[in-house]
Amino acid sequence: MIETKQNFYSAVENRRSIYGISKDTVITDERIEEIVAQAIKHSPSAYNSQSGRAVILLGQNHDKLWNITEAALREKVSADKFKLTEEKMAAFRNGYGTILFFEDQTVVKGLQEKFPSYAEKMPEYSMQSSGMLQYIVWTALELEGFGVSLQHYNPIIDEAVQQIWDIPENWKLISQMPFGKPTVGPREKQYNSVEDRMIVFK
Repeated sequence: MIETKQNFYSAVENRRSIYGISKDTVITDERIEEIVAQAIKHSPSAYNSQSGRAVILLGQNHDKLWNITEAALREKVSADKFKLTEEKMAAFRNGYGTILFFEDQTVVKGLQEKFPSYAEKMPEYSMQSSGMLQYIVWTALELEGFGVSLQHYNPIIDEAVQQIWDIPENWKLISQMPFGKPTVGPREKQYNSVEDRMIVFK
């Protein structure tokens, strides 16, 4: 059982994108694995489909991910604008690890066949489930003291990721979550009015 250091509401409030991270760790690799495993097991999913998948990249595997991402972006970003991209890749690579999130498309297609009336909605439900899994892992890592952010460099790295780490073809890459010991705090965030975003009927 993973122990929490804050109450739920504090964890929700304190979870933020942290882009300045280092290769120092704040917990053991075993603890990282435990966090991700617990999240995968207990994250909610439509029809209890349990379609979420995750790959934890540490050490050289983490570095390799951002090397291949940088190489893929170099082919798409003009040379005069690449310096910023290069700096972003270096910042992610400077972290301790990255978690890759996937959705098993075999599970999604199985639900479409089982519930044809909702077939068009199943990919949407799958993404909602993945979002909840990502949020749980992100918040849990923050609770442990890591700085975390969420990135989306798919589909330009999908093929390379599948080949290098022998990922099943039916796993669709959704996002990448680099993490490490924070070296800076979160950026200032502006909040829109809650009153404009919520309606209550009594």
